[in-house]
Amino acid sequence: MRPTLSFALCAAVLGLSAPAIAHDHGGSAATASAAIAMAVADARRPSADTARDPLRKPAEIVAFAGVQPGMAIAEIAPGGGYYTRILAASVGPQGKVYALMPAFFAQRPGGLDAINALAAEYGNIEVVVAEGYDTLALPQPVDLVWTTENYHDLANGNVAVVNEGVARLLRPGGIYFVEDHNAPGTGLSATSTLHRIDPMAVIAQVTAAGFVLEAVSDLLHNPDDPRNVPPREAQPTSDKFALRFRKPG
Repeated sequence: MRPTLSFALCAAVLGLSAPAIAHDHGGSAATASAAIAMAVADARRPSADTARDPLRKPAEIVAFAGVQPGMAIAEIAPGGGYYTRILAASVGPQGKVYALMPAFFAQRPGGLDAINALAAEYGNIEVVVAEGYDTLALPQPVDLVWTTENYHDLANGNVAVVNEGVARLLRPGGIYFVEDHNAPGTGLSATSTLHRIDPMAVIAQVTAAGFVLEAVSDLLHNPDDPRNVPPREAQPTSDKFALRFRKPG
C-alpha cells in the first residue's frame, strides 16, 4: 500500500500548535455549506467545468478550505476559472475574489480576455496582474489565499518570496489553501519534470514563512495513480493533497 499523508503524521513531525482563529464573518457552517452547494450548482458554470466535478469534488474542497460568504479571497493563477466561478458565487455579493494573474498572461495579446469576461459576468471578481509577490498589494487584506495545482510551478522560482507575499496579503488569522499533485518523498525534484510536488516540501516552505499547518485532506487521494507520470497521464485523475494553513493572529 502506498503511503498517504495524514494530519496526525504532520502534527507529530512538525509539532503543530493550536490554530489561530480566522476572521469571523458571522456565518454558521450550515450557511457556508448552503452557499457552497448553491455555487457548485450555479447554472452559470459551463458544462466543461461541471463534467470535472466528480473528480475534483469542489463542494468538499471549498468547504475544507474554510470559504464563507462575505470573504475576500485572492486566487493565485486561476487558469480557466474553474474555481474562480465557485469562489465568487460562494462568497456572494458582499465578498470579493481577486484573480491574481501572472504577468506573462497580461503580456500576451488577449491574455486577460477570458478572466476579464468572467469578472464582468460575476461582478465581485477583480483581476490583478501579479508582477511580483514582493511588491504585490491589494485594496484590502484578504481572508484567504487560494492556489490549486500550481504551487509546484511557484516552487520552481523563488517560492519564499511568494509565501512571504501571501502572508502580507492575508489578515491576521487568515487562511492559505494549497492543493496540488502528489509526489511524496520526492522533495522538489519532480516540480519541473512531473509537475508534482512532495507535500512535506510544501509544508516546510509554508511554515518557514510563519504559517501554521491547520489541516490536511485526502479528499482527492487516488491510490491508483503511479505518481511517476505527469498528472495528465494519470487515469482517471492524479493523486492530490490539500493543505490548510493559518496565519497567526
